[in-house]
Amino acid sequence: MNDQYVKNVIEAALLAAGRPLAADELVMLFDERDGSNADEVRSAIASLTAEYATRGLELVEVASGYRIQIRASMAQPVSRLWQERPAKYSRALLETLALVAYRQPITRGEIEQIRGVAVNPNIIKTLLERSWIRVVGHRDVPGKPELLGTTREFLDYFSLKKLDDLPTLAQLKELEDLRVQLTLPGAEPAIVTAEPEPDAGAATESALDEEEEREAAADTPRAQGLVARGAQDDRN
Repeated sequence: MNDQYVKNVIEAALLAAGRPLAADELVMLFDERDGSNADEVRSAIASLTAEYATRGLELVEVASGYRIQIRASMAQPVSRLWQERPAKYSRALLETLALVAYRQPITRGEIEQIRGVAVNPNIIKTLLERSWIRVVGHRDVPGKPELLGTTREFLDYFSLKKLDDLPTLAQLKELEDLRVQLTLPGAEPAIVTAEPEPDAGAATESALDEEEEREAAADTPRAQGLVARGAQDDRN
């Protein structure tokens, strides 16, 4: 089969699907009579990736498969096509998500113990609704609290293939947006001094989070598979 034809079909499918496509799905695009096989598809993907290296688009592999998206460096000018504000996420939501990602499986009580404040129920609700986290089980202790873990959608959103692609704790220690202790087995704890909480601690944080989450929920979703979303949304 003509190599250019294979590349054209894969490119068209990735643009039309609106979601990542697994390698098996791409192979299934071709009739057996065409003579295409998995090796040819992988070769075509590698060729397309190289061709996009100097363009505004890029072909990346995420947890669910392959997708074509706008290169992160192009997100700023391209975002002017949409009038709505980009999604904004509160510090509390990002800290909660980071703890789930690095300490999973983890309970809500354990998150509160590490952060030192009560977790706003709207934060957990928002993360569940966006399919970034899910209930993976229950802790075998009185009350059977839910254990939370990240999802494949979480990896796709932040352009990750697997959890091992997350930044290391040493890298996170340099990020001011994640001023929270993150401890993993066998790793030195990354301890950053947090600012003192006000007397109204949880209540104040809860009120601010509710307002910020309402703003985020009001944003209109962008076209799937076209924008490197993680790079643009995670600005707070």
